[in-house]
Formats: sequence, structure tokens, C-alpha cells
Amino acid sequence: MAADNKQFDFTEGSIMRKMILFASPIFLGNLLQSSYQIIDSLWVGNLMGAEALGAVSISATVIFTVLSFIIGINSATLTVLSQRKGAADEEGLKQSLNAFVFVLGILSIFLGVAGFILAPYILAWMGTPESIHSMAANYLRINFTGIVFLFGYNFIGTVLRAVGDSKTPLRFIMVAVLLNTVLDPLFISVFGFGMEGAAAATVLAQGSAFLFGIIYSILKRGLPFTLPTLPPIEEFRRIFKLGLPSGISMMAISGGVLAIMTVVTSFGESVVSGYGAAQRIDSLIMLPSTTLGSAITSMSGQNIGAHKWERVNEIAKSGLILIFGVALTISTVVFISADLLMGMFVDDEETIAFGAEYLRIVAFFYPFLGINFVLNGIVRSSGAVLQVLVLNIISFWALRFPLAWLFSSIFGETGIGIGVGCSFILSSVAAVLYFKWGKWRNIDIFSNEKERG
Repeated sequence: MAADNKQFDFTEGSIMRKMILFASPIFLGNLLQSSYQIIDSLWVGNLMGAEALGAVSISATVIFTVLSFIIGINSATLTVLSQRKGAADEEGLKQSLNAFVFVLGILSIFLGVAGFILAPYILAWMGTPESIHSMAANYLRINFTGIVFLFGYNFIGTVLRAVGDSKTPLRFIMVAVLLNTVLDPLFISVFGFGMEGAAAATVLAQGSAFLFGIIYSILKRGLPFTLPTLPPIEEFRRIFKLGLPSGISMMAISGGVLAIMTVVTSFGESVVSGYGAAQRIDSLIMLPSTTLGSAITSMSGQNIGAHKWERVNEIAKSGLILIFGVALTISTVVFISADLLMGMFVDDEETIAFGAEYLRIVAFFYPFLGINFVLNGIVRSSGAVLQVLVLNIISFWALRFPLAWLFSSIFGETGIGIGVGCSFILSSVAAVLYFKWGKWRNIDIFSNEKERG
């Protein structure tokens, strides 16, 4: 790691040590990022009640679904820029960065406008209970007005991680979370804005973080950001060749989450609220897995760019050992304290009962989900995004949603957790099989450049 720019070189040195040092700031950042919806849920649930909490929970699912396409294309940033970094191609890094800013900026504006217009119709299609539909729609529309801010500071963080800097993005996220924590109770209760106040506080916090991120990254970190210009056609091709499958992959994931929510809504408001609160805790259990998936994409991407395949295999082994130990520890804590954790969000007995039961059922299945994130992160770093799309479709649409529906039909709301847990095991088997015998190692995302050279 260079002392002057705090960037890791993953092509040499101890893999496990660098993995922990690099992943730790990403974990803290993801933890803070997850606290957005958790903070909203805590304040809304305690100040406005279980119905308002249900409205926030359903809205959060929609936001994730609509944003997923951009998030997926953004993940292609890690693949391209980390390989550029590993190959020491500074000019290529600058060119690819401009192209991603141009494409993702336009897409985020488009989805923000579309989401604002379609919000009430999406909620109605999901079967949102009439009693919370209006609250959810207002919350959702205000959030869509800030989609560019949400995308912007997350994109800057992705770029920094691609070049080996996982600490700087923490600064942006801390600004956003601290502002959101302070502004939420003020806007909800003191100013009397209610649900709309919670959404406005989040948008204002995200906008502040975005502005801070741009200024800090250019002036202090020296990232080659410029005013976006129309990229060369070759960059367009590369972005959409990698980004479209990644975007569709994320939509497959979020669409599966949305589909499961349609199963949940069929059991009434208490289950919706309990599931929503459980998902906030559920997201914390997943953080080590999502963190390592992101970190490993950067690590393996640099080594693929440098053609060091033995280190790629060692990264896989170290990642699996680390995620299994961490996920198992967190799952144990959640299993023991499920009722206490649910009680932080709401005081309704039925809501707490369902949420705690769900958490206890799925808790010990999460180490298997970690296998997916680690192995798919490595596969994705090679540019095998279409293959990861297929794996995600299998995971959510062939396994998770059908099993959640099937077991809920047999065991009632208890079956939701059983189906989700079983899907984690089966999808991890698919991930292992493809990592071991798939042809992802043969992919070269810069082959056209090399042929021209």
C-alpha cells in the first residue's frame, strides 16, 4: 500500500491480511449505509407506529428494485477499473471512468423521473394494504427525487475501492448518516412533517454526502474526474457488454426480493411490518458477505489484470474461510437476541413475534449465502457477468421465491423463512459448481484493445 495515496496493491503480499484491512472499511461503510433505512425505520416505527413502519419497509424494497439496474452497471466499474489498475493503465483508467460517469448519470436521472411517476402504481401492483398505500407513495416519491445523490456518492466510493482505497468512502457515508440521524426526528416530529419528513431528511443527507464526495475526491485524492463527455464507441460497448448483464442480474435479485414481498403482503399488516423490521436486521447479517463480495472483486480484478491466477485461487480460499467464521458468529448473536432486536423497531406483539421467528429460522443459513458472494465476486471480476446473471436467476427465481411461496402455502407465514433458508444452501451449491468447472477464466474484457495494439 502506498503511503501517499492509501491504495492497496493486491498483486503481492499477504492475501488474508490485506483482505481484512481492505474489507474492514468497506464493512463499516456498508454498516453505515444500511443504517439509512434502519434509522428511518427506528424513528418512524417509534414515533408513528407499526403501519408507518410497514410503509417504509415496502418503499425500501421498491427503491432497491428500481435502483438495482444502475447498481448492477456500477458493479461493472469494479471489474473494469480494478483490471485497469492491475495492468497499470492510467490513461485507460481515466477513459473508462469518464464513460461510466456519462452513462450512469443519464440512467440515474431517467430512473428518478420514472420512479417518481410510477410509484403509486408499483405499490398497488405489490398488493400494498390500502391503509398504508398513501404514506408509502409519498415516502417513495420524495426518495426518488434524490436518486442522483444516492447514486453519486456510492459511485465515487466504488471508484475509490477499484483502485484500492476503501477508507476514503467512509468519510462520505459518515456525513450522510450523521445528518440523517439528526434530521429524521426533527423533520418527523419537531417540524411535524411525518413520513414525508423522514424521506426529505434522507434526500438532504445524501445530497450533502454527494457534494462532499466530489470535492474531496478531486482535491484530496486526485481521482481523474472531469466534466463528462461523450465516450468512444468502444467504451460504450464495454460498459453495456459488462453492465447490462450486471444490471439485469441486480434486477433479478431485487425482483426476487419484490416477489417475496408479494408473498409477505398476503398475510396482512402485522406480517408485513414484522418482515420489514426483520429485513433491516437481516441486512446486517448479510453485511460481511456483501462486503467480502465487493472487496474480493477488487482484489481478484487486480490480479486478473496482472495475470496472477494462483493468487486469485488463494483469494477464493481466504475469502471462504473468513466469511464462514464471521457469518456463523453473527448468526449466533442474532438467533439469541432476535426478540430484543425486533423490539428496537416496534412494540406491537404480533409484529415482534413474526419478525423474531423469521430471524431465528434464517440465521444459520447465512454462511451458505456467503459462499455465493465470495465465489460470484471472483467470477464477476473476470468479466463473466452473464454467467453471474444466470446464477442469480437460479438463486432467486428458481429457488428462493418458489420455495418461499411453496413453504408458506404449507406452513403459513412461518414457511417464508424456511423457503428462504433452503434456497441459500442450494444456490451455494450452484456457485461452487460453476466456480470449479466454469469457463470464466478464459474471458478477456480488453481483447479488442490488445488486437488493435
